[in-house]
Amino acid sequence: MPPHLSADRPAPQPPERDAVDALINRTLRLRGDVDAVRRDTVLIDEEDPQLRWQRALCDLAVHHLDDLGTHLGQLREGLPSPTSGHLAAASAQEAAQDSAEEGAPERHDDPQPGSLIGRVGSAEWNLLTDEVSWSEELFQIFGRSPEAGPLSLDELPSMLLPEDQPLLTSLVTDCLVDGKPIDGEFRILRTDGRMRTLHMMGEPVLDSDGCTASMWAVLRDVSELRRSQQALRRTHDSLRRREHRARTEHRLAVELQEAVLPPWRGSLRPPSQGPGALDIAAHYLPSESTSLIGGDWYDALEMPDGRTVLTVGDLTGHGIQATSAMAMLLGALRGMAVAGIEPGALMGHLNQLLESSVQSALGSAVCCRVDPATGTLAWAQAGHPAPLLFRDGAGRPLPAPDGVLLGAASGVAYEQDEVRLLPGDVLVLHTDGLNRHSDRGAGPDALLALAPRFAQARSAQECLRTVITEFGDTERLDDACVLIARIGA
Repeated sequence: MPPHLSADRPAPQPPERDAVDALINRTLRLRGDVDAVRRDTVLIDEEDPQLRWQRALCDLAVHHLDDLGTHLGQLREGLPSPTSGHLAAASAQEAAQDSAEEGAPERHDDPQPGSLIGRVGSAEWNLLTDEVSWSEELFQIFGRSPEAGPLSLDELPSMLLPEDQPLLTSLVTDCLVDGKPIDGEFRILRTDGRMRTLHMMGEPVLDSDGCTASMWAVLRDVSELRRSQQALRRTHDSLRRREHRARTEHRLAVELQEAVLPPWRGSLRPPSQGPGALDIAAHYLPSESTSLIGGDWYDALEMPDGRTVLTVGDLTGHGIQATSAMAMLLGALRGMAVAGIEPGALMGHLNQLLESSVQSALGSAVCCRVDPATGTLAWAQAGHPAPLLFRDGAGRPLPAPDGVLLGAASGVAYEQDEVRLLPGDVLVLHTDGLNRHSDRGAGPDALLALAPRFAQARSAQECLRTVITEFGDTERLDDACVLIARIGA
């Protein structure tokens, strides 16, 4: 197409060829780098919306760079007449040659899936002679044979989807009547039944008297680009929905945990008066990932007869499901403790409850009943770390009676053991997540090493602060609970 006259500006001058060549080479290298990143994401987890979104971004970037390379190739060759049939073909051939030199995949004139090469065509509609000129690429875009001839401005809307036809009519009218440039997008339905999205840019061509003599336009097939953008939006929306759901579930889990568990800091209750009174403090330590609110619990419940039931446990899983199951189990435990059921029998009932629950889960727990009058500790455990007893500056785990994980087997009997407590003793109950990341497999050794400091502490709260100082700022794979009971003099 010869340069057209403009009512308000001269025809632009073509840029220097060497400068365009440099841009093309840089674009090709960048395209290869992005494509390498995209290939690395092929084997990603399809269920992870974050990774799907990253891959969609790579796909979109590749499409944009393909499009940029095509237009730079056209810019280097100049703007031939649409009747020559080489508006995009020449640039595509040059791009294919440059791609081979750069080691990039070969490009072809025929549009390939995922590529925008050969998807740009041009047209001119002469208003004085009713002649229409289409480039070969435009026939390919519309799926129309050159023998059928180009479409006139009156025939062109017939290829569009009905809902897009008014937009094209408005664009053409504004261009021909008011001299406005065309810049719009619409969808066509090709003769082979495929729908394509086209972006049309054009201007009126004025004669020497300033009257509109013809209209020229460049039409670009942006179907692949729009599909990539839609995929990006979908994956981004999916990621945002998942993040919102995770935040909501985390908030609900925290609120439920706070409603069920006693305060995380401070003594659970003031120490009772009299010999053998218990001073109790407890704390919940979250995992290094704050989203992993689990089913850990601790509890201390004073019975009407003066005895105190201490319990610590952990359910499998995380989130609102694990926290709600923990609340159910803890409620049942409190009810049975008030009813006077012994720790061993209580574990058996909890096992039946968890086994018959709709929410399938496994759990570990330890239940201790302390009688301040006699200094007797009766306790049972279900696959849980044994309580640690600290006395006279030394600590040891209590020998554990038999007991399997809650929910692991039917009709299991849980043994019960008794230990005599002395004034000044410190009893530590904890879940296995308390161990630091570097202490995995070390057992309770890190806690037992605190024995000299426990011996100097004057309250359960001071002992708890010692534990928090040692474990509170360390990385843990799971959340954890610790409950400390100090036997008064």
